[in-house]
Amino acid sequence: MTFWDHLEELRWVLFRIAGALLIFMIVSFSLMPYLFENFVLAPTDSNFFLYRWFCHVSGDNPLLPNFCNDDYHVDIININVASQFLTHITTSFWFAFVLSFPYIIFEVWKFIRPALYQNEKKSVGLAFASGTFMFFLGCAVGYTLVFPLTFRFLTEYQLSTSIVNQISLNSYMGNFLMMIFVMGIVFELPLLAWLLSQMGLVTKAFFRKYRKYAVVLLLVLAAVITPSGDPFTLTVVFLPLYLLYELSILFVKEEEKESESEEVSE
Repeated sequence: MTFWDHLEELRWVLFRIAGALLIFMIVSFSLMPYLFENFVLAPTDSNFFLYRWFCHVSGDNPLLPNFCNDDYHVDIININVASQFLTHITTSFWFAFVLSFPYIIFEVWKFIRPALYQNEKKSVGLAFASGTFMFFLGCAVGYTLVFPLTFRFLTEYQLSTSIVNQISLNSYMGNFLMMIFVMGIVFELPLLAWLLSQMGLVTKAFFRKYRKYAVVLLLVLAAVITPSGDPFTLTVVFLPLYLLYELSILFVKEEEKESESEEVSE
């Protein structure tokens, strides 16, 4: 194929991706009232499954945070005229992006596959598949664990009893989308480690050597994500991050052993 043939193929790839996004966006836009009520706003109520499960686990233990408050509910308010309409559109786009993400990856993979050698196709295809899975897994952890814990702590925190928390729609959606997509990106750490390993930039010895520093950094990151300060919440968020670090080591190559003797010059 000539250079212009490649450009033409890329143009059709982009058209197909845009078409898939548009279709999923229309579907998401149609279902958004239901999705918003039962999915997006679910962490604002005490009936959210994570709160119920933590209530069952913690019970009356004073050392653990109390998730058994059945009166917990946060009303999301709108202070801008067009916010609800714009949120409807933007949230539909992000739902469409997440739902069509596997197809987008497939189109990108199909475009670059002819340029790869036979031995590269399997490893790169596996990287695309695992990266997609880890992205969805990270988004799931962000929605089911990180965002609800952070949101509940921040909405229940009171500097003064005279101050009433009123959470705006824009503030809620900004934090909701940021937490979920940040966790989706964070879960790409094993794939990033594999890519750096293939480039010869990191080895297993590198990860093992700096493990104790990584633990400290991950603890700080978990503390930033969940500023509640209680050990239970910190541990719940820290453990997936640390497991990602250990998982990354499995994908990294061993350091090449130096040859015992120098090559004899001719």
